[in-house]
Amino acid sequence: MRKLLCILSASAALLAACNNEQVKEEEQVHAHHGTRYANEQLTLQHNEGIAALTFPPVLQPVSRNGQHVTYALTAQKGEMTFVDGITTDTYGYNGNFLGPVLHLTKGEHVTIQLTNALDEPTTFHWHGLEVAGDATDGGPHAVIEPGVTETIDFVVKQQAATLWYHPHPMGQTAKQVYNGLAGLLYIEDDVVRDIPSDYAVNDFPIVLQDRTFVDGNIVYEDVANTSSTLGDTMMINGVVEPFLTTRNEPVRLRLLNGSNALTYYLSFSNDMPFQLLATDGGFLNEPQEMTKLTLGAGERAEILVDLTNVADVALMHDDIVVLPIETTGEAVQANYSNTLNEIALPVDVTTMEPTKHITMEGMTTNFLLNGQTYDETRIDLRQQRGVTEVWEIENIINEEGAMAHPFHIHGTQFHVISVNGEAPDASLQGLKDTVTVQPGQKVRIAVTFHEVGLYMYHCHILEHEDVGMMGQIEVYE
Repeated sequence: MRKLLCILSASAALLAACNNEQVKEEEQVHAHHGTRYANEQLTLQHNEGIAALTFPPVLQPVSRNGQHVTYALTAQKGEMTFVDGITTDTYGYNGNFLGPVLHLTKGEHVTIQLTNALDEPTTFHWHGLEVAGDATDGGPHAVIEPGVTETIDFVVKQQAATLWYHPHPMGQTAKQVYNGLAGLLYIEDDVVRDIPSDYAVNDFPIVLQDRTFVDGNIVYEDVANTSSTLGDTMMINGVVEPFLTTRNEPVRLRLLNGSNALTYYLSFSNDMPFQLLATDGGFLNEPQEMTKLTLGAGERAEILVDLTNVADVALMHDDIVVLPIETTGEAVQANYSNTLNEIALPVDVTTMEPTKHITMEGMTTNFLLNGQTYDETRIDLRQQRGVTEVWEIENIINEEGAMAHPFHIHGTQFHVISVNGEAPDASLQGLKDTVTVQPGQKVRIAVTFHEVGLYMYHCHILEHEDVGMMGQIEVYE
């Protein structure tokens, strides 16, 4: 594996050296909703596997009384040493970088005490959680000022899923996430599923992020590019260039694309198949076998990888090593059943005509939804709570060209009905809150809101939402 990595690394370096089409100016000019950046877009290099992968701690509750549980989260400054023994300033939740796993259960009444210990405003957004569209959801309207503690309350009503949380302040989301504000949120339910579930033993959280270090430091402004901030170094769970060591057994990888912009095209170095267990909003009805998986910014997937008879292998992004996986030779016999869930999209919904149309466009300068940028005083869409509507999302190719845009809706999980009129592939057949729309595609989704309030919908390339590629929908009774 080490020899393979060296060969692949040399090939990637040669390709990067030949790329003369990158933007190299570092000028920054004021934009409508923040700062536009034009730093160089870098190419991700092979993960050389130089450090053992570690896993975020599970957050312990402040108190628990029956079904009522209270947690405390603080957004704070920190320091980390990522490369070359250099200490760099970072952000984190309850720590120096990233945050702990919140482990919630369906039916719980949850209270979270949210503290902003930064010296700038932030929000706490619960990506994928079905909660009221007010301060609870944590969009750009729910700003928490420095030194302030707010409390939110909600009841968990969703099925088991892997969600995440991150900041969402207008114009500052990309920087705060890049500096370290992100964490996983697990929901469990009472359905018995025969799958790996031993945390960090055979059930691994994998937070994928690309980063660029300037003289050993994380400085967002030095590397940011409004088109897409792309890094050259792989970071997983806050560990730079890690490797995973595991026993020879089937393992569950909970994959989160926590990058600002990069879309991952994932496979394994030996082209072995794996089973897709779950997407953004929870489990599929049964595992789906595949060899490649697309994961846009903000999307999640849970996969089952059978390493019973596998020696060293690597998780790949295209031809780039993302995560070297080393097996110990310690074999664990395990067989898992195929029944995971029972969800179905009503037939009448699949034949409904769209009632809402969203166009996405922008590649270098103007990033627009329906030809306009975000205005906090404008309600772009309205929908009644509990009523299912079909939205059509179109990624327009204009004179600039086009790029993939991950489309995200707050406060709900939706079904993908079709892509360019065809049934979606297996990776899009579960519940979703984010769907990556490729250039020229039209994607139809069935959307139902279960709570009322004001929600955001936007491109989840964080630089794009920061400059206004975002709208808002009012959900009413």
